[in-house]
Amino acid sequence: MNARRAGRYTVLGLAFFFGLPAQAQSRVRPEPQYAFLGNTDAAEGRRILAEFRRLGLAGDYALNFTLRVMPRRGEERSVTGRLYGTRNDQGPIALVEFPAGTVGARRILVQNGPQSAVWTVPQDGAEAVGVGAAQLFAPLAGTELTAFDLQMPFLFWDDCVFEGVVSVRGRPAHRFLAYPPAEIAAARPGLTGVRFYLDTQFSALVQAEEIGADKKPAKTISVLDLKHTQDQWIVRTIDLRNELTRDKTRFRITGAALNLELPPIVFAPAHLPVPPEMGSGLKFEEFQ
Repeated sequence: MNARRAGRYTVLGLAFFFGLPAQAQSRVRPEPQYAFLGNTDAAEGRRILAEFRRLGLAGDYALNFTLRVMPRRGEERSVTGRLYGTRNDQGPIALVEFPAGTVGARRILVQNGPQSAVWTVPQDGAEAVGVGAAQLFAPLAGTELTAFDLQMPFLFWDDCVFEGVVSVRGRPAHRFLAYPPAEIAAARPGLTGVRFYLDTQFSALVQAEEIGADKKPAKTISVLDLKHTQDQWIVRTIDLRNELTRDKTRFRITGAALNLELPPIVFAPAHLPVPPEMGSGLKFEEFQ
């Protein structure tokens, strides 16, 4: 990862080391895989994660993106969209919009942070509705991308273990293992944990693995490269790979408008049924 300030970017998103709730104790629980012998420094893990949670792009932003659907079998296809992002007192929040005619919801509002939430507008509805835990894992626009991937709530889950430093694609990374809270565990029994990796130098998320009931990765999210634009670093390309079917979707940023001041109403759940109208105020830098 070649970046001077890679920590200040968005990934589609963004109290610790507590025990599981009693109702979740009987579930499969992947064991931590410590990177070295001896006791891992839990306090250092808490500090690293707290620092990461504070990072993000300076100002509001808008990103044009393409989802390239690459099934193991069958023809490839592409879906375009736009993402608007900011940070409120709860944490990062993003509005994702797909073009008319896209399968499923056209607009999704994703709030991350300790009190995470997701809202969408049904195709035949006039009001925004909250998305339940089970619906977080439904494919968006017929791709491998889900609301769970956009939200990445595991970055804020309470039950989390620091496993130490490992190498990811030739770079050192802090590795964490987060266990789902009761609501997610009940709605998604096959998800037993999420292992994620933060670059040691830039505090940047580089990979996350959703762990299945067999304690093996069921889905992998990999940050492939970054882009320096408008004096900031952003994620350029992310692969979402279903390890069970081997189908893959590539999320790629095709244009960015950074350092914005977007109207707060853009990120209001009650306003979600109304498409945002930015006019000509957004100046995108388009990428090849």
